[in-house]
Amino acid sequence: MRDLLVAVDVGTGSARAGIFDRHGRLLARADYPIAMNRPEENHAEHDSENIWQATCIAVKTARAKADVPASSIAAIGFDATCSLVVRDRDGAPLSVNRKGDPRWDTIVWLDHRALEQADACTATNHPVLAHTGRVMSPEMEMPKLMWLKQNLPVQWKKTGYFFDLADFMSWRATGNPARSRCTLTAKWNYLAHKEEGWSTDFLGEIGLDDLLERGGLPHETTPVGQSVGTLTAAAAMELGLDEECRVATGLIDAYAGAIGVLGGFADDSSKLERQLALIAGTSSCIVAFSQTMKPGFGLWGPYFEAGFAGAWLVEGGQSATGALLDHVVRSHSAGGDPTPDVHARIVLRIQELRSEHGPDFAGRLHVLPDFHGNRSPLADPHALGVISGLTLDSSFDALCRLYWRTCVAIALGIRHILDMMREAGYDLDTLHVTGGHVRNPLLMELYCDVTRCRVVIPHANDAVLLGTAIVAAVAGGLYPDLAGAGQAMYPGGQEHRPDPATRDAYDRDYRKFLSLYRHRAELEAL
Repeated sequence: MRDLLVAVDVGTGSARAGIFDRHGRLLARADYPIAMNRPEENHAEHDSENIWQATCIAVKTARAKADVPASSIAAIGFDATCSLVVRDRDGAPLSVNRKGDPRWDTIVWLDHRALEQADACTATNHPVLAHTGRVMSPEMEMPKLMWLKQNLPVQWKKTGYFFDLADFMSWRATGNPARSRCTLTAKWNYLAHKEEGWSTDFLGEIGLDDLLERGGLPHETTPVGQSVGTLTAAAAMELGLDEECRVATGLIDAYAGAIGVLGGFADDSSKLERQLALIAGTSSCIVAFSQTMKPGFGLWGPYFEAGFAGAWLVEGGQSATGALLDHVVRSHSAGGDPTPDVHARIVLRIQELRSEHGPDFAGRLHVLPDFHGNRSPLADPHALGVISGLTLDSSFDALCRLYWRTCVAIALGIRHILDMMREAGYDLDTLHVTGGHVRNPLLMELYCDVTRCRVVIPHANDAVLLGTAIVAAVAGGLYPDLAGAGQAMYPGGQEHRPDPATRDAYDRDYRKFLSLYRHRAELEAL
């Protein structure tokens, strides 16, 4: 009986696979690392074949751990970072590397090589920008494509396919070059609510009038939850599955997490519109849904049907959160390699120091966490981080003070985004958190106390994988729609409420946080 599901999450550093039953229970999980090339500043590249091979290893390993036959798998789904895969007309890899190394055919989501091109998109003031917070980010696909055409023109003339990474995975699995409504709407400036989704005048303004032909891009998108086909014989063999396994439409990883934690509310818009999903790992994304279009400056979206049918999705984000804490550890003289054990030791010492010094611990240290730009709500990819209040102390405790205040800054940044979302008309009070940050007790405490939201931590070990499994369950015919699958597969969560005693201190921190932004702007204006 085909009643099990495979979910694959391709992250920044690894491919993860999970085997789920139809009730959302994770039977087994496996991870396998993927390579990244950093040839120069702001450049980051993947090898898509390496990603596929890592995925195959992870899927085979997870199925072996679960000890289930291939014939029990109804469907497989893929979510991935919004990285850009480039292939030639025969489907072979094409280099995105200045040196032409064909292995590196994928521009990673966090790559900021296209800052100049993003600025050029923003300068058009085209109506499509109403769905990107009125500012184009270098993490979107259009600036990356502009960079390719302008800097690697020989490669551009060879192209036959451009894929968002999740769509590449479904194509690699089925041979079907269909593109997901989720990926194209969120990252390619495709307007799913329009009869003609591509704004050809915008493409012409930014010099990409030949994009659809060069990239093999369709005029129609595939709704989330639809099957794009079954596994090819080669893919089935490589994945350790069989050719009757259906393949679901691909998903942006953060949106898979949103479906995982909010799927149970999909059939009740009044409840859904009060919930937020915070998908927090290397970077952080806040995702909310509404029945009407509510644009706001610095917010990505609203995107029509990038998640649930009939709903508009809006996203706010921080480009570096977990990555910023790693950077703080790595760059401090008392830090070193930011392993999980090192993070745990720092967190433990911070808790001791907070008990000793009380709420004023490290109170004169202030951080702006924009070390990789500000995605939301300022929408400034050129923004820089700020640290105020350093001394000559280079001890481990000094590292702990900086780490703590960086955590506070990350949570204050989330509060800043929520304030902007409320100004845009979103009525929000509950934050569902998933991703690597749930393992950091400092961040989980701060997300609750700083934002003043009710915080829910799902019982699911990995809500991103769960969201992808929910979509696969619909594609595999186990449920009629995402609302049904979401209700049946969500395992519930643990609720936390803010500590009233912390309100005044964090309100004061927030005022200082906003003041520091103003001072940074004043310095840059001189």
